[in-house]
Amino acid sequence: MEREDRDKIYSKRVRAGKRTYFFDVRSTRSNDYYLTITESRRFQKDGGFVFEKSKMFVYKEDFNKFLEALQETIGHIKTELMPDFDFDQYKNEQVSVSNEETDDYASGGGSDLKWE
Repeated sequence: MEREDRDKIYSKRVRAGKRTYFFDVRSTRSNDYYLTITESRRFQKDGGFVFEKSKMFVYKEDFNKFLEALQETIGHIKTELMPDFDFDQYKNEQVSVSNEETDDYASGGGSDLKWE
């Protein structure tokens, strides 16, 4: 069994148009847990599709600070910058939860990470 498959404990996929976000809980050798957030973007290049990925890691000691900052930042956008925008119009977008990913992310599509 490949290390990546063994270390993945939980996965949530959020599809958003040409982007897909993956929230993966992974384990270390010492049974500690951390979160990886991956944005996979699909675009056309040379007559085919290419996937570009960006990934970040959030460790357990940062969970509360990260969540608080994320909620505060999104709240600021919703209440201060865009108070009249209907964010609920996007509620019906597909969100899936699985122990295994089933799209191009899992099959290695665009496995070369490009950091910007």
